[in-house]
Amino acid sequence: MTTHVRTRPRRLSLDEVRALIGEPEPMLENKKIDHIDRFARMFIAHSPFMSLATADAAGRADCSPRGDYPGFVKVLDENLLAIPDRPGNRIADSLCNIVENPEVGMLFLVPGMRETLRVNGRAYPTDEPDVLVRMRTEAKAPALAIVVEVTEAYFHCGRALLRSRMWDPASQALADELPTAGEIAAAQFGGDIAPEQFEAVLEASYRKLF
Repeated sequence: MTTHVRTRPRRLSLDEVRALIGEPEPMLENKKIDHIDRFARMFIAHSPFMSLATADAAGRADCSPRGDYPGFVKVLDENLLAIPDRPGNRIADSLCNIVENPEVGMLFLVPGMRETLRVNGRAYPTDEPDVLVRMRTEAKAPALAIVVEVTEAYFHCGRALLRSRMWDPASQALADELPTAGEIAAAQFGGDIAPEQFEAVLEASYRKLF
């Protein structure tokens, strides 16, 4: 007898999802605001890391990590943020997506803080000198910045970070179980380049962070 094996998990409708998880408390929905208040401003000023979610015109999504000194994302006013575009791999997935589809989502983290800050809005790239000069680090300003017109901002509870034990130093031992970036690159790209050569290229790029 042949046993049918489902190749994909079944897809649920929104009604089925709500039947399983229920409706949110009205108080939680009310915590969403349409601007950067003083608490969100303080959180962003202390955040050295955020993730930027974008999608292209066809809806294909991407999420990019962004990091720098605490407060690297600038609050221009209660409705505007600016994210520096530091030197990277030049693939520019986020910038290409934003030009096609301005809707973005951001998640800000502060080391040791369980709660996170979520900010959504509409973005566009800029080379405005008055904006770029505010993002100068190591005596160098970025060539571009991403401006976000904020439409929604709210704090997210710390359950995810508590469950992940993200800030527990013992969790860092998990990295020792993974192959190095050079080993991964050598396996994925193939060819005769040794992992050590990839590692040397990466280390050289890390010395040029700014």
